[in-house]
Amino acid sequence: MQVTTTADNRDTAASLARSAVAARLAGAALISGPNTSFFWHNGEMGEGEEWQVTLRTTADRYRELEAHLLEVHPWDNPELTAVPIVAAPEAYKAWLDKSVNEQ
Repeated sequence: MQVTTTADNRDTAASLARSAVAARLAGAALISGPNTSFFWHNGEMGEGEEWQVTLRTTADRYRELEAHLLEVHPWDNPELTAVPIVAAPEAYKAWLDKSVNEQ
């Protein structure tokens, strides 16, 4: 699965990525940004700068990754979305599975 979340600065994004990979809940994480974001918040339209964190994990580890990110994220209701990886080389899938399951 490819899981994304956002943060308001690079340091927070790096902390989220680092903690998920260190806990073996994600095999890898990529930080992109800064990005300009437009959104609704508390009934008003907002605009801001965000950093996107993209994490790779398996479907079996998603719920643990979700719980971890919700616990450590500084926002009360952060973006947290996941999409399946529908195609990838077998060697990559094996690496990802080993990365999140090896203790």
